[in-house]
Amino acid sequence: MKKNDFLPISKEDMEKRGWEQLDFLYIVGDAYVDHPSFGHAIISRVLENHGYKVGIVAMPDWHSTDDFIRMGRPRLGVLVSAGNIDSMVNHYTVSKKRRHDDMYAPGGKGGMRPDRATIVYCNRIKEAFGSDMPILIGGVEASLRRFAHYDYWDDKIRRSILVDSRADILMYGMGEKQIVELANKLRDGVNVKDITDVRGTCYIASEYDDSSSVLIPSYEECIDSKEKYAISCRMQYYEQNPYIGKTLAQKHGDRFLVQNPPMPPLVTEELDKVYALPYMKNYHPVYEKDGGIPAIQEVKFSLAANRGCFGSCNFCALAFHQGRIVTSRSDKSLLREAEEMVKMPDFKGYIHDVGGPTANFRGPACNKQLKTGACKDKQCLFPKPCGNMEITHEKYLNLLRKLRAIKGVKKVFIRSGIRFDYLINDKDDTFFYELCKHHVSGQLKVAPEHISDNVLKYMGKPENNVYNKFSEKFYKINEKIGKKQYLIPYLMSSHPGSTLRDAVKLAVYLHENNINPQQVQDFYPTPGTISTCMFYTEIDPFTMKKVYVPKSAKEKAMQRALLQYKNPDNYKLVYDALQKTGRTDLIGYQNRCLIRPPKGDILSNTKRRKENGKAVDGKGSFGKNKGRTQDGGRGVKGKRDSARSRRNHRG
Repeated sequence: MKKNDFLPISKEDMEKRGWEQLDFLYIVGDAYVDHPSFGHAIISRVLENHGYKVGIVAMPDWHSTDDFIRMGRPRLGVLVSAGNIDSMVNHYTVSKKRRHDDMYAPGGKGGMRPDRATIVYCNRIKEAFGSDMPILIGGVEASLRRFAHYDYWDDKIRRSILVDSRADILMYGMGEKQIVELANKLRDGVNVKDITDVRGTCYIASEYDDSSSVLIPSYEECIDSKEKYAISCRMQYYEQNPYIGKTLAQKHGDRFLVQNPPMPPLVTEELDKVYALPYMKNYHPVYEKDGGIPAIQEVKFSLAANRGCFGSCNFCALAFHQGRIVTSRSDKSLLREAEEMVKMPDFKGYIHDVGGPTANFRGPACNKQLKTGACKDKQCLFPKPCGNMEITHEKYLNLLRKLRAIKGVKKVFIRSGIRFDYLINDKDDTFFYELCKHHVSGQLKVAPEHISDNVLKYMGKPENNVYNKFSEKFYKINEKIGKKQYLIPYLMSSHPGSTLRDAVKLAVYLHENNINPQQVQDFYPTPGTISTCMFYTEIDPFTMKKVYVPKSAKEKAMQRALLQYKNPDNYKLVYDALQKTGRTDLIGYQNRCLIRPPKGDILSNTKRRKENGKAVDGKGSFGKNKGRTQDGGRGVKGKRDSARSRRNHRG
């Protein structure tokens, strides 16, 4: 066996290591990729580093127990994760159509994991090893479904996944600390049913301590009342604080799901150790014959620099999973990884990304977050930047300069997303200039999401004028440095709060700025987000006021079509939308019109000219960049439906 090697995936691999029995068997819905961008790689290497013997069974055939028992019965327990993405999000588009591909599977082939993978795997494990085998579930799917939750695919409230899977313990959030504590207790002979004191975990109990816990609306109450469900989501959100958050209890029948307070995030020294573990930085060679694992291409030459996000967009699950406190690796750790990357035979000189959930966050929003956590009832950047927030890019800029100086590095790109409302409020423009000069490859992707302040309010995003200011500055800087570079705005249709009139305003913006997105994103109600709560309840859980939610297939189709109004296939939908909103002034032959009249339109040319001369409702644009082709004539690139809906991040 090589000094550094993949962890065992078979009995033969165990024999090469001289192992007779595993301590832990890890069942995972993704293919085995030993890279720190994959949750199973980190958790298994952390356990290995603490002296535990771990074997990986990736993408098992769930139709029988054969794959589950191929390495024998583990000594301490079985770990289960559906993978880097919720299995239902992985399998279905927002229109609930089956996806044909899976970037986490051999050759990108779809269908190699079951729907609701965590539950299915747990059932097979109990069949294979009996009910006395400790089962610990984790990853994004388990983390975001830990309470009674709205499930978009069933269109109903489902029970906690811990109840449905019949596992013993659920680890939520980033699990490095939890798994070591749990492993040590199991090693020391503690019965899994008695492990109830580990932070960042949930368990099922017949009672709860009402003196130190908060009881949230029960599963049954959430089914009966949308108001109760909204209250439940708000209470969950408020207590996701590793420093002052309280234990939560939610009744399911005659039992209680109990969530211990979150585990504190890893500090810099701890993160450095995790990323220094002996990863192979590639997929297991067993997949070579199938063409490898496509997902590795996204991260192989990228650097994960930070965790967490204090941006707190309502449609993003990060606040509920990684948390709102940003921590980062040291420059030394990242430079060491970059220098190792340069030595890889297939490295071409380009570091694809240096970032994380948000690239330009390098630490907590303010000093108090590491003592009392993020504020309970307000956000750092919304609706305005908090006065206590320290806005600086100095650390990030210094890191990027050091990376650019490494011999063999031609270019360092930033692709994981720049939070524009943070950047535009930095009084020092040095980073903005160097970003445009060194780290943009012609197009910078940013996420304004919409132009209507009404919609942005429900998204938890800043008002449109903030993006206007950022856009204008971006183009001015590029003009000064002699570069022609463009902004690629990520845009979303049908988010809660978005009316058809809001969608028309967005279409007008696209027209004025000469943007022709080839792929657009409908709002996808994924588990664990505030926006999903709004979608189901039609209530803003923070204000308990009614929210308009576009739910009919026709309206959602019209809102989506308006983002691609130039597509001939969308003509009828766009025409109907403009008629319904009274915006027939946008149907005509003038430059400001979105579409031309249909053939045989009886509206006289005189009347049409008059209507076309009227003032446009909601005119204006993000950055007043009329005539600029912000997408370079190619449209928004990338699989928007996949990329946005799957932005849950690994567990």
